[in-house]
Amino acid sequence: MIAAWSNIVGYQLVWFVAVIYAGRGEPWPGVIAALVFVTWQVAVSPQRRAALQVLVIAVVCGVVIDGLVHGLRLADYAAAAPALPGGGAPLWILGLWACFSLTLGGPLRALGTRPLLAVVLGGIGGPLAYAGAARGWDALTFHAPEWQALALLGVGWAVAMPLLAALSHRWSSARAIA
Repeated sequence: MIAAWSNIVGYQLVWFVAVIYAGRGEPWPGVIAALVFVTWQVAVSPQRRAALQVLVIAVVCGVVIDGLVHGLRLADYAAAAPALPGGGAPLWILGLWACFSLTLGGPLRALGTRPLLAVVLGGIGGPLAYAGAARGWDALTFHAPEWQALALLGVGWAVAMPLLAALSHRWSSARAIA
């Protein structure tokens, strides 16, 4: 129980550091906070390999989804560089994808067996997090009409969340049995 709370609180702290500093044009505090969180969570994970595999796929999802949002000029990210690829998804937001993926083997583990719930939470929660980062912290700016960016983020997260949750569940379960 303590591990689950430390995971979710740690993730939220990284989220705040990343978006607050990105809104100020400083990507590195968020990147460093993400690296610290990832290192800590992987070190204490009983399923390190599974956690790292899901993390890599989550970062790829971030490269694609956030890269599309930026590439289609639906939004501009504060602290846009460094990015992956150059001009794509900023490292600070990819760090958030990496950190989020580590909640799927912990406090959000149940989503691995509840795909419909994962779709709904991803489709609603993903865009809400971006909207909060934009409105509260200026970490990104949506271009008009704003709904287009939020819709793309909603679809992206509605696909990514159940995928990542299912992979986390499958790989963690397979490792536990082996």
